[in-house]
Amino acid sequence: MNQDLSIVNLILHASWAVQGVVALLVGVSIASWAAIFRKIVALKKVQQLNDAFDREFWSGTSLNDLLAGAAKNAKNSGPMERIFASGMREYQKLHQLHMSRRITDPGALMDGARRAMRASYQREVDAIETNLSFLATVGSVSPYVGLFGTVWGIMHAFTGLAALEQVTLATVAPGIAEALVATAIGLFAAIPAVVAYNRFSHDIDRVANKLETFIEEFSNILQRNLGAQSASGH
Repeated sequence: MNQDLSIVNLILHASWAVQGVVALLVGVSIASWAAIFRKIVALKKVQQLNDAFDREFWSGTSLNDLLAGAAKNAKNSGPMERIFASGMREYQKLHQLHMSRRITDPGALMDGARRAMRASYQREVDAIETNLSFLATVGSVSPYVGLFGTVWGIMHAFTGLAALEQVTLATVAPGIAEALVATAIGLFAAIPAVVAYNRFSHDIDRVANKLETFIEEFSNILQRNLGAQSASGH
């Protein structure tokens, strides 16, 4: 009963299948933690950039100046600023066609701007959701991978015990403990991934809702500008 039952020793003396499962789960856990930290930094940056542009947008700066600033800051702009730039550029292109009478329906300007913003919105949300599916996969699959290692380890342990004439707790315990280590590591990999996935999904939903609200508000501004220009005859 004085055997060393530390986790490291159990893994070192486990069967090759259990060791392979443990190595796989440790690698997956490291990859998921790396993805978690990258996503934390990325979401924080997205929220900061969106808040900064939102303040600038409602500060009274003209739409043309905002578009010029977005063009200069294209590499470091946030999702909201890129959505604004997409809608504004499309609106200006269609407005020129409308002024030259190549487009007679003013509603086509708004439809085109909304479609451009929606397409940009979808690209931005897809980019924000990067690695989210990986965390979901880790959270759902890791426990089963660990369970496979446990079942295999128990089978291996009982196969070895079959050759013994007298079986005691001292002979059974190491084999069972080696097998259960795989399940423990599977849970260790899965739990942080599940918690992070749920948290990130909530944060991304908030960002997406804010972007959708901005699209509607900006569309209303463009609609008012279009109505004012139509009323003035320009």
